[in-house]
Amino acid sequence: MLELLARLSQAINRLNERVGVAVSWLTTVLVLMFCYDVITRYVFNYSNVAMFELEWHLFAIIFLAGAGYTLRHDKHVRVDVLYAKFSPKNQAWVNLLGTLCFLFPFCLIVIKSAWPYTEIAYRISEGSPDPGGLPYRFVIKGFMLIGFGLLMLQGISLVTASLITLAGGDARKVR
Repeated sequence: MLELLARLSQAINRLNERVGVAVSWLTTVLVLMFCYDVITRYVFNYSNVAMFELEWHLFAIIFLAGAGYTLRHDKHVRVDVLYAKFSPKNQAWVNLLGTLCFLFPFCLIVIKSAWPYTEIAYRISEGSPDPGGLPYRFVIKGFMLIGFGLLMLQGISLVTASLITLAGGDARKVR
């Protein structure tokens, strides 16, 4: 059973790795857009609502789609005062209980809440309320589902690694 979970975990890790690398390129695009926006605004006294909205949309995509990648690489904010001093088995317990008690319920609440929000936006073909803004607002709202889905998948991988560690195995094979 743990072998099957380990293979599933490896597939999840590969997926989040690919998504994370792809999303990381959006940061370069976002920086270039900010530079363009600043130059056009302060040098040419020109502003574009669609560009401004696209900057926020890209930031949201980077944040949401990159959350699973961040968890995969253990880079989320954590109070390491005690955790860093724990044995690998105690760390596995913290990861297991934290994921089951906090991460999964939070992801499920966000996904359950975002689903109708996204569906309505799709059904009415919601666009920006601002003149000159972006159409298809359901796309950015859909990234709430995608981002938290990827985060939840990575939580499954973390639970698997924790279970392997607690069973006395080497969780690095999963990573």
